Amino acid sequence: MPNHTVDIDEEMARELERVRLQEGLASRDEAAEFLMRRRMRTGTADLTGRGRALYPIQGGHR
Repeated sequence: MPNHTVDIDEEMARELERVRLQEGLASRDEAAEFLMRRRMRTGTADLTGRGRALYPIQGGHR
């Protein structure tokens, strides 16, 4: 996986530290990767509709 550098401000550093402690991660880099992977999973689920209720189509033919 390619490495990317992201500049962070004080607020982002605090948030990454909070996530790091909450999830038991070793570094802020791991916290950033955790958040990115989680966002990618939820974004993919939103696109594919996974997790949504499916209802049978009632009625005739189109």
